Amino acid sequence: MAWMPGRSRRSFTRILIPCVIALLPACGPSPSPPASRETATGKGPVLLIGLIPEQNIFRQMERYEPIAWYLSKAAGVGVRFTVLPRYGDMVANFVSAGLDGAFFGSFTYAVARGKLGVEALARPVDLRGTSTYHGLIFVRKDSGIRSVEEMRGKRFALVDKATTAGYLLPLEFFKKHGKDYRTYLGEFYYAGTHEAAISDVLDGKADVGAAKSTVFDRLAAGDDRIRTDLVILDRSREVPENALAVRKGLDAALKRKLKDALLAMHLDPGGREILGAFGAQRFVETTDEDYRPVYDLAREVGLDLATFADTNDR
Repeated sequence: MAWMPGRSRRSFTRILIPCVIALLPACGPSPSPPASRETATGKGPVLLIGLIPEQNIFRQMERYEPIAWYLSKAAGVGVRFTVLPRYGDMVANFVSAGLDGAFFGSFTYAVARGKLGVEALARPVDLRGTSTYHGLIFVRKDSGIRSVEEMRGKRFALVDKATTAGYLLPLEFFKKHGKDYRTYLGEFYYAGTHEAAISDVLDGKADVGAAKSTVFDRLAAGDDRIRTDLVILDRSREVPENALAVRKGLDAALKRKLKDALLAMHLDPGGREILGAFGAQRFVETTDEDYRPVYDLAREVGLDLATFADTNDR
């Protein structure tokens, strides 16, 4: 049963969860490419688009699935989303899952661009009118931590090695303070999602955390403790919000249909309703040059994106 504008979020969730469970095998570490890209009704190809795991898989799919429904309708081509298991191994999973595109984070896009030649098409503008985000480093208000000196021996919740906010920002933060986080901290670990890193600090499982501002703000809208119990200590430069990028070699006509559908979505009443529920005003065109801050940041902290291994080793 397809999602339709006006359907309640609760009823949509009841429909969605069985569908997501059915898709879970596609989220494994080494899924096989689909044998056929035809729809069940034989009406044409289906584009498989990956989603990075910013938050709980059910909330992630609930937020994005209406976009897939709209693209299928507006672009005239089947679109199916699947949540990838983790940020790391994004390039390998993109290939092994036979993906046609993905909503990449800023850092995963930079890596995939260099290794796979993916092409960015469009990204959302949020309800405040911005299409970028920044990374945050935060602590509990009652932790007594307000500086890098007070982080010595503490426990730090990163997100994943293949994230800007959850990895590059902490690298830059400790580098500018002349500290080697691997020996300066008592412990650091990868929480896996921005949501998990925020929750771990909030619940006292970690002393310090890093995450992206858009997820922080989205969670804070539903949990007052995030605003009242957490203190932000540092912010990164602005980088592009998650953008749809497609594989090298995707049919030019299909690529144009996807891009045009996203860029015109806000002009359609049904599209505007979906965008509002998604938390966006519209989509804007995105190019590789928009990622210059990510490339600059990686260079400044000494990461070579051409040889970068996106696995969470120590």
